[in-house]
Amino acid sequence: MRIKLTIAYDGRAFAGSQSQACGNTVQDHLERAIEATAKRPVRLHLSGRTDAGVHALGQVGHFDAPEHLTMNPYNWLPALNAKLPPTLRVMECEEVSIDFHARFSATGKTYEYRICTLPVLPPLLAGLAWHLPKLFDIDVLRNALSCYVGRHNFVCFAAVRGNETPDMDYHRTITEASVAVRDDGYILRFTGEGFFYRMVRLLTGAAVMVAQGKMSRQQLLDFIDPGDVPFSMTCPHCAPADGLTLAKVWYDEPRNPACHD
Repeated sequence: MRIKLTIAYDGRAFAGSQSQACGNTVQDHLERAIEATAKRPVRLHLSGRTDAGVHALGQVGHFDAPEHLTMNPYNWLPALNAKLPPTLRVMECEEVSIDFHARFSATGKTYEYRICTLPVLPPLLAGLAWHLPKLFDIDVLRNALSCYVGRHNFVCFAAVRGNETPDMDYHRTITEASVAVRDDGYILRFTGEGFFYRMVRLLTGAAVMVAQGKMSRQQLLDFIDPGDVPFSMTCPHCAPADGLTLAKVWYDEPRNPACHD
């Protein structure tokens, strides 16, 4: 039986999502909980990585339950959550077809980035929002975000990891780059077929620089579809991890941005 998990976590408590030697990642905690339930090691596959400090409401993973177990998905939910720290929860468990893969079956992702513009950051938002106690020109911000929509070469918005090759394809399609105004600031939302390492944080940082008048729209456009550039030419404006949340991973289902409002 292949089990699909919908996972939520407070990224401040973990060293990212992907397994590391330190043992304090989302994957590490989940695999230990699955092993304790199944009484044998079980490999968990996630839809993708999130960095340390990045949060999730809709991360997705899957694993193959050992054949000797007769537990249904509903029993897995409380069994796993009882073994996880309170900052990490499995929100849903469901049986899926054996050809489902949390990463390779995904058709897109939606990220949200929270910005607080209040004069003082409320303590309950510490680590959950980027504190910028200064109002933006919302129309300029929306215009900057609109530059990302469509299919573009985002090589300048892909942080260098050291495994890049000259033939890597940096084209991605973004279907939504929007901003919603809240009483305490803004929520930026990005939906696309896929995102590179730190890409959403770089997109956010650049758009904010334009909205604050620290970078022109033309300078932003120069980072999009730049042509032949070295890997080192990354947009220098990276927003902190604090405000970023993986909201949803999409799997062959309608992606109507209005359903999030």
